[in-house]
Amino acid sequence: MSLKCGIVGLPNVGKSTLFNCLSNAKAQSANFPFCTIEPNVGVISVPDDRLTKLVEMCNPRSTVPATVEIVDIAGLVKGASKGEGLGNKFLANIRETDAILHVLRCFDDDNITHVDTTVDPVRDMEVINYELQLKDLETVESRLSKTEKAAKAGGDKTAKMQLEVLNAYKEALEQGKPARSVKIEGKEEEKFAKELFLLTNKPVLYVCNVDDSAAVSGNHYVEEVRKAIAGEDADLMIVAAKTESEIAELDTWEERKEFLEEIGLSESGVSRLIRAAYALLDLQTYFTAGPDEVRAWTFLRGTKAPQAAGIIHTDFEKGFIRAEVIKYDDYVSLGSEAAVKEAGKMGVEGKEYVVQDGDIMHFRFNV
Repeated sequence: MSLKCGIVGLPNVGKSTLFNCLSNAKAQSANFPFCTIEPNVGVISVPDDRLTKLVEMCNPRSTVPATVEIVDIAGLVKGASKGEGLGNKFLANIRETDAILHVLRCFDDDNITHVDTTVDPVRDMEVINYELQLKDLETVESRLSKTEKAAKAGGDKTAKMQLEVLNAYKEALEQGKPARSVKIEGKEEEKFAKELFLLTNKPVLYVCNVDDSAAVSGNHYVEEVRKAIAGEDADLMIVAAKTESEIAELDTWEERKEFLEEIGLSESGVSRLIRAAYALLDLQTYFTAGPDEVRAWTFLRGTKAPQAAGIIHTDFEKGFIRAEVIKYDDYVSLGSEAAVKEAGKMGVEGKEYVVQDGDIMHFRFNV
């Protein structure tokens, strides 16, 4: 699955520190490897306790975790929608991602200058959102002028449907609301909405970068952001990037665990953030498990068994016969595949089965 999350934010909000933590193998659980495609793109392993447990139980020769791709996007300045600074590059990079991690500075530090001199995460958020909304409005208005002609010309039903969708987006954007605040109903409408590739239609997670004193429960800046995004269909997460970078410097997993416990956290913000990025992209995991390999396979929520099989190999999808499915909890509580079969808990599913997060699967196929 080549879905990507882009990290965005104004200069000096901790965006690069966070990206460096994410793309540092030490910053993750001891069991997961990491590789880099190019300097600003990281393919990052998704921490998953279920995979760790299956490895313990199967003792395989190799382990392959699920991964998520994170892109560090160049900084933005006011006027980006008009091409100011690296504006065009910034907007093009965002367009290529499937979800946005929007980093906001929620800490005071006189040694780190702010581009607008004072710390105000809500203002910072609005600067970036405003630029994205302006670009979307430009896209919508350009499409509207063409569609209006087609709708007037000859009672074109498709054009009329498109006109309704475009006008709904135009109204929201003119009010300073993101495109994702518009509820689109109907399959054709949804398909058309996706084809517009609007920047503010992408799912977003606001990442509040705090100092270590606020790493557990946040601070007044975080509360201001929470209020500001109340009607926006977006989530918020608290991360202390500087603390995370210190954790990343520690050599052993035990040392990192001890450090986290001292500041009152059960796991690192980086691990939580990676999982949140995975969920933001609407991704889930199924497993294949045996003595040779335990592997996490990534699929889009709602995928049916033949398409899930095709992720392993296209032949699996072409010649799909059935899927043998074990629920993760059954596998762990009964202790082995043989015990699951004996207890009659292995499901045999056909082409219409919707794969569930955590399923352990075998595919039967014939090509």
